[in-house]
Amino acid sequence: MRDARDKATPTVVQPDAGAEPGELRAPAALAPAQDRALSTRQLAWRRFKRHKLAMASAIVLGLIALAAILAPFIARYNYHAIFTGPVTDPVSAKHWFGTDELGRDEFSRVLYGGRVSLLVGFAVAISAGVIGTFIGSIAGFYGGWLDQILMRVTDLFLAMPFLVILIIGSRVSIFQGVKGIVLLLSLFFWMPAARIVRGLFLSLKEKEFSEAARAMGATNRRIIFYHILPNTIGPIIVTSTLNVAAAILTESALSFLGFGVQPPTPSWGGLLEEARSLIQVDPGLTWFPGLAILVTVLCVNFLGDGLRDALDPHQRIVGKE
Repeated sequence: MRDARDKATPTVVQPDAGAEPGELRAPAALAPAQDRALSTRQLAWRRFKRHKLAMASAIVLGLIALAAILAPFIARYNYHAIFTGPVTDPVSAKHWFGTDELGRDEFSRVLYGGRVSLLVGFAVAISAGVIGTFIGSIAGFYGGWLDQILMRVTDLFLAMPFLVILIIGSRVSIFQGVKGIVLLLSLFFWMPAARIVRGLFLSLKEKEFSEAARAMGATNRRIIFYHILPNTIGPIIVTSTLNVAAAILTESALSFLGFGVQPPTPSWGGLLEEARSLIQVDPGLTWFPGLAILVTVLCVNFLGDGLRDALDPHQRIVGKE
């Protein structure tokens, strides 16, 4: 009899604490699942938009990149055009950043220098990310002797004196010019991505979805590219973003030491090296390329922080999305 009465007892929906008198609210389990229906990309974009510093950095970085791309249309003069007049003209309506010791417009040279520095930064980040992802995925998925060989090669590159090798390598003809610098830096920027991807593959290949795909007869290639690799995109993007800043700083350091992109092609580091001897006469020649490097690197780092927080699965807390 008690069982029958229990079954016949209707379920009473308790009023919500924040409801008005006489109003009943549906429990959380029955609430519309609009928020919970968001895709992974939508959730990541929502979290990224809440990172105000990252959003502002993305806008500033986009404006810098756009100015560099449109340098032929924005610059008032050619970057190697020489104007007669006093050495290192100060800032004026004719020359917004002044002129260098040869009479070349500094504003035009900073714009064109940004094209080289940004090209090197993004190209190195992409190429090093591809190399590191390939090596890390192969090592982490197959393991065994292949993993040992690839990781020992990675440790060998990490143990090399980085700056010394770059300076020596920049003297080789194949590593000269913008393409050569990109190739040289790519050879020494893939190791962090490889170790991160390897660790992720070691963990993800033991997960239930990988075992289920293997049980259904999926090939290793399909498991790698369709099941595991998409789950590592977040850390890969963050690592590649930080590599952009590192590559820009490294190229600037090499150019400042005279081993990077050679004149007459301008780069931000090369402009600093050219202005080094005139820092007492016209310090503005060092301020503008230096500020360009500083702002760009800060924006890239803040953007990387925002992407890391947005793509971190541990940030997906119910009720805070």
